Amino acid sequence: MRRLLFFTVIASLLLGMTSAQVSGDASYHLRAMEWNVENLFDTVHDEGFLDEAFLPQGQYQWTSSRYWRKLDELAKVIAAVADEGGVPDFIGLCEVENDSVLTTLSRRSALRGLGYDYVMTQCEDARGIDVALLYQPMRFRLLASQSFRVPSREQGLRPTRDILYAKGLTIVGDSATGEMYLDTLYVLVAHLPSRVGGHASDQNRKLAAATLWSVVDSLMTHTTTVRGTQPRVMVMGDFNADASDRIFRETPLQLTDERSALGTYCFRGIWQWLDHILVSSSIGIVAPARPVRLPWLLEADKSYDGEMPRRTFRGPTYHGGISDHLPIILDFR
Repeated sequence: MRRLLFFTVIASLLLGMTSAQVSGDASYHLRAMEWNVENLFDTVHDEGFLDEAFLPQGQYQWTSSRYWRKLDELAKVIAAVADEGGVPDFIGLCEVENDSVLTTLSRRSALRGLGYDYVMTQCEDARGIDVALLYQPMRFRLLASQSFRVPSREQGLRPTRDILYAKGLTIVGDSATGEMYLDTLYVLVAHLPSRVGGHASDQNRKLAAATLWSVVDSLMTHTTTVRGTQPRVMVMGDFNADASDRIFRETPLQLTDERSALGTYCFRGIWQWLDHILVSSSIGIVAPARPVRLPWLLEADKSYDGEMPRRTFRGPTYHGGISDHLPIILDFR
């Protein structure tokens, strides 16, 4: 029975490998996308959380029409990414409010045709902001998921977002033999505390990073793979820190940023890499992580030269854009 189940899982995954060269040179690769989608709230109060500003009568006058417009815009961007290089197999999202939002995005918006499943956290963040992972179930067979809580409250700090962990089976290609086989991929999604807030916020960000790297270190140290190779681990998210930040000195993973690219976030005319995808050395990079610079994601920066992300809000004023961050894409095998 176990043998039959194993081959059933293999068959279903192979059927989903639309771009795989199964009989050739193991060129089959996967695509990951990460995006801070700037306050993706629904329009209903979530009991116990401070989301009143994002209600129709709240400070931001967050109406159903604005909410649905944003969902449609998000789906449009993901569809455009799929058209230009393939459907993202994994999409890590930051700043999503709850399960209702993810259900609506994946099942009722224009994104429903791509067939995503999802997992997400349920954290203690005061506003109810969570992180989530959309994934293609025919390319990643989810085995387990878990939230890791950052012990902020125990350190006298404000509670922050949990770290999302997902474990699943995917197809692995042996570059030496061209053989394809099933093995485990570990995906984590994080949204570290903002740099705004002084010393306490900085301490909280370091604590969140330490929690994240502790999970990664445990995976790298204690996990065995089918072929005895190094575990395959991918971490993505909004780190509120660029590649030179000291929080990245503690990780065994490698940053995948395309260093020549401007970045994902623009502050006073200066572009910064705040969003990152990191991988273990057992994951091969086909193309480095680069920002998605679709025309409708950007607008002219009237205060400084160049362009900036077309955001949803400027202060409390509705601006009609999609996000203050650009998404990033990584192609890997």
